[in-house]
Amino acid sequence: MTTRNLLVELFVEELPPKALKKLGEYFAATLTAVLKTQGLLLPESAVTAFATPRRLAAHITQVLDKASDKPVSQKLMPVSVGLDANGHATPALLKRLAALGADAAVVAQLKRAPDGKNEALFFDSIAAGVPLAEGLQKALDEAITKLPIPKVMTYQLADGWDSVNFVRPAHGLVALHGGDVVAIGALGLQAGRETQGHRFEAAKPVIEIRDADSYERQLAEEGAVIASFAGRRAEIVRQLAAAAAQEGLRPIEDEALLDEVTALVERPNVLLGQFEEAFLEVPQECLILTMKANQKYFPLLDANGRLTNKFLIVSNICPADASLVIGGNERVVRPRLADAKFFFDQDRKKPLDARVLGLSKVVYHNKLGTQGERVGRVQAIARAIAEKLGDATLVQHADQAALLAKADLLTDMVGEFPELQGIMGRYYARHDGLGEDIAFAIEDHYKPRFAGDELPRNPVGICVALADKLETLTGMFGIGQIPTGDKDPFALRRHALGVIRMLSERDLPLALDSLIGSAQQAFAAVDGWADATQALQQFFFDRLAVGLRDAGYSAQEVDAVLALQPQQLGEVGARLAAVRAFAALPEAEALAAANKRVGNILKKAEGARGDVDVGLLQESAEQALYRVLADIVPAADRAFAAGDYSGSLKALATLRVPVDAFFDQVMVNAEDEKLRANRLALLAQLHSAMNRVADLSRLAA
Repeated sequence: MTTRNLLVELFVEELPPKALKKLGEYFAATLTAVLKTQGLLLPESAVTAFATPRRLAAHITQVLDKASDKPVSQKLMPVSVGLDANGHATPALLKRLAALGADAAVVAQLKRAPDGKNEALFFDSIAAGVPLAEGLQKALDEAITKLPIPKVMTYQLADGWDSVNFVRPAHGLVALHGGDVVAIGALGLQAGRETQGHRFEAAKPVIEIRDADSYERQLAEEGAVIASFAGRRAEIVRQLAAAAAQEGLRPIEDEALLDEVTALVERPNVLLGQFEEAFLEVPQECLILTMKANQKYFPLLDANGRLTNKFLIVSNICPADASLVIGGNERVVRPRLADAKFFFDQDRKKPLDARVLGLSKVVYHNKLGTQGERVGRVQAIARAIAEKLGDATLVQHADQAALLAKADLLTDMVGEFPELQGIMGRYYARHDGLGEDIAFAIEDHYKPRFAGDELPRNPVGICVALADKLETLTGMFGIGQIPTGDKDPFALRRHALGVIRMLSERDLPLALDSLIGSAQQAFAAVDGWADATQALQQFFFDRLAVGLRDAGYSAQEVDAVLALQPQQLGEVGARLAAVRAFAALPEAEALAAANKRVGNILKKAEGARGDVDVGLLQESAEQALYRVLADIVPAADRAFAAGDYSGSLKALATLRVPVDAFFDQVMVNAEDEKLRANRLALLAQLHSAMNRVADLSRLAA
């Protein structure tokens, strides 16, 4: 058996650009995985994926021409079934052996081995290793079947009769083990060594690949193709930076656009284009979006981040005179920019407040009414939040921003580019003479839109953003649209995380239950809506728990703090820090275990409350515990009230000795009812003192 490097290429018509990177990775990974499971690769074998608009390929090192033979032990049947009383083979055993290509001569060689409660017969043989052609055929079939294809095409083969399903029509298959063609086929094609290079700039129409290792080099030299997706992407980045630097500018950063453009070209050539400066009167977000989304250009920004009238084109051809390519692209982009300018000019003829009435004709949800009704609910919630956070001015501005927040949905610009909702509202609010706090709030009420996104910039934006997300969450939970598993069509997890981030990162003096209550009041008149307070509140804490664990807190720490469901989310970080510091104390483990024991006792003794009667404290251990509690609880309470949660928990460390003594020396469930009730009341005081910051029992092992 020998090892040589393997090259497999599937040559197709232009692949969907947004899926190309993933298609290339999956194609190479699946080929490798299936070959490995068949024993055709060595442990040190490595794979390189290639993907261009017209090909998926993989180069795999150290591939065997045939897998090693393997010993195989097959269970045949129980001994009692395979052999008769004299130890001779039964007809059932002979039939089974015949099916395996063996005869009665091997009966004496069969092994007996325990199989559960019985003894079974086993047949040992040598399984021949898989030849590369057979193994690669299986790997290729599986790679084609498992490709994450966005949309499958059905097309007819050259014979005019058969048809196949694939992402795009395939026209060539290369399979080389070293310099030898591997006899496999797929999609009506038989493997060879011929492929094609660049559609326009290849040195010759057909390229004959000499061996697996020359593939990438031959495509570059003879086919004018950079086969590696990563290599092509890096070349585009280099050219973009160089072209922008010549103008003293910088290209806009957009990883998704960069991936898409990489998937559109095989030989990138970056060119500089420009448009009339008059178009810069249009908000730069509009111009940038139309250039990126429609034309796949890279707009250029100045040192201050302002859009210029220049942009970069990633062309797929490298003509000696690029003026025609540049001129063509400039002519194409001009009508797009003119449309954006027209939309902007037309939209400004009608103020935002004049569009609000039209929202009553736009359905939001068939069970929750129109966008106009939704705006009314958001207003009510925003006013309630503003009343708790500020003065009458904040209430007024939050109310007005909430009223206008969705008005830009009815503008021509947002109708053409939905991604600009909120952003255009800010521009139109400024044009209408509204203040910056209201204008920014209209844009920011969608924030945070994704993980790591910035929060609203001012208190008005915070009020409206909280109101908008709470309205969505409360409404959807109230009609039973609760996320399950991976399904979250209304992005409720994202909305919940947005609320959590605003409350915690801005340390807002707003209780979660109060916010949910304000949102519920806004839905009081909605038919078919039901109160889902408990489910919604638990949803918030579940989201918070996931985020905290991802941030590095242990499950025990998170459970201890969130078990109390603290309504001021801004306090959670300080509570977690206090729990972590407490857990490091030498007394922590014993106190956590004692706290768990106290909790279990109190659960069984319902109604164990009331004041402790000092006169009924008979044992010295219970008297000592009472005195220590009387000494430390006031100090712990003062620290808690001041927000010093670490100090509050550390004050409890002195409880360890008296608590241990109490459980060693005192019978809680005394026969005397009064003694029992008094001791339970003492434990209730202890439990209350120990669990103000967090449920310390959750720290017990």
